[in-house]
Amino acid sequence: MSAYILFDNLTVTSPEDLETYKSQVAEVVEKHPGKYVVLGGKTRVVEGSVTPSYLVMIQFPSFEMAENWYDSDEYKDLKALRMSATTSTGVIIEGLPA
Repeated sequence: MSAYILFDNLTVTSPEDLETYKSQVAEVVEKHPGKYVVLGGKTRVVEGSVTPSYLVMIQFPSFEMAENWYDSDEYKDLKALRMSATTSTGVIIEGLPA
């Protein structure tokens, strides 16, 4: 059952550090094996008062693989870099059975 990690990058405090993160993170995602399914783009709020800024969604084969990527030693330093360069939110979401 697929799982997704959804990040909303609310503010960028260090564009340089975020660029460094972006140049390195895709390789680590692919090793786990994840793939980007949303990377920014147009949004339209149709219900509620949510105000998305810059959404990023990564798909993984399972919830456990998503957790393993997020908690991995390979992602640890990149995660710290992203967190120091942005204010963001994130959630891991379990998908539907195939």
